[in-house]
Amino acid sequence: MAGKNNALQKEVTLSPELENVVGKGPMTRAQVTSKVWEYIKKHDLQDSKDKRQINPDDELGKVIGKDQISMFKMTAAVSKHLS
Repeated sequence: MAGKNNALQKEVTLSPELENVVGKGPMTRAQVTSKVWEYIKKHDLQDSKDKRQINPDDELGKVIGKDQISMFKMTAAVSKHLS
């Protein structure tokens, strides 16, 4: 459907903490998710035994918390930094 407002395609404003991880906003939620994964892979933050678990470093920890987090909960944690 043309013109349908897709939440993933709408540009959002990022918190300064999130910008430190993914770069300057605004960007779409889809771009944010993609950039967070780029960051996780670049810094090797996936748990070696269970790839669904993320072990945040200091920068990512400011966004999603310092403790290990499941990839499914991470999206909700990141969305608190979008407006």
